[in-house]
Amino acid sequence: MAHVIEIKNLKKYFGNTKAVDDISFSVEEGGLFAFLGLNGAGKSTTINILVGVLKRDSGDCFVNGFSLDEIDKILPSIGIVFQTSVLDKKLSVYDNLRYRAMLYGMDKKEFEDNLKYFIEKLDIGQVLKKPLDKLSGGQKRKVDIVRALLHKPSILILDEPTTGLDPKTRKLVWNMINQLRKTTNLTVLLTTHYMEEASIADNVVIIDGGKIVAEGSPLSLKNRYANDYIKAYSYDNSIFEILDKAKMPYKKDKNYLEILFKSTDEAKNFLVKHNNLFKDIEIVKGSMDDVFLSITGKELKENI
Repeated sequence: MAHVIEIKNLKKYFGNTKAVDDISFSVEEGGLFAFLGLNGAGKSTTINILVGVLKRDSGDCFVNGFSLDEIDKILPSIGIVFQTSVLDKKLSVYDNLRYRAMLYGMDKKEFEDNLKYFIEKLDIGQVLKKPLDKLSGGQKRKVDIVRALLHKPSILILDEPTTGLDPKTRKLVWNMINQLRKTTNLTVLLTTHYMEEASIADNVVIIDGGKIVAEGSPLSLKNRYANDYIKAYSYDNSIFEILDKAKMPYKKDKNYLEILFKSTDEAKNFLVKHNNLFKDIEIVKGSMDDVFLSITGKELKENI
């Protein structure tokens, strides 16, 4: 597949702070790419460089084959949702969106036709006449996402797009984005704190202190950096003698017992050997939280 975004040896320093420190990665056309890291890791700085808000110190960036030196050719193909809204708080939702559409050369009919899709998918019809500053945080976020997609970009950049959204609205937003990916081959570059969002990505890059510290599919990262474990809810207490003798790591809770393994196969083999000691169990694969903690030594949750 073609790479629609290519970043090579990108650097951006602020004094002695190396915000982006010689990073390279690429994003495939139609893919969902997740950029993972704590605040200050360099995610937003990288995105701001990609869309021309910040100038890079060195390195090359290409979007749809165009260098950042040709940013005017890049911007029409990109939709971006920043962490904070860029819409006018005093204007109505409709007027905000109409103004943005005009900037992209859309006439009123094209605008109205495009808007109908989002009214249906994100249920924003009832807020169109309201001033933006009268909306809830979740409603504002949905409007920002509509604003980013209204001109039908080929690339959608989402900088913490669902922060503050309730689970129902988050699901609504992702259902729409995934449908657009299937029907229009939309490419999505995502920064997020939500592990369930990172887990559905095709490729994940973890950035820490301005540097890329790991990259790969969620499955490959879990296999490499996270332990699998057996979670037993009903078991024979003689299991502890076996675990202690073999010096196997485990954690006992009042409701369950967790036994750590290096792989799923190792967990399965242990169960086959000692199946008579367990009555109610599940094998759980390591999570992206485990991956992040293993690589950086930091809890991603601490930053939410």
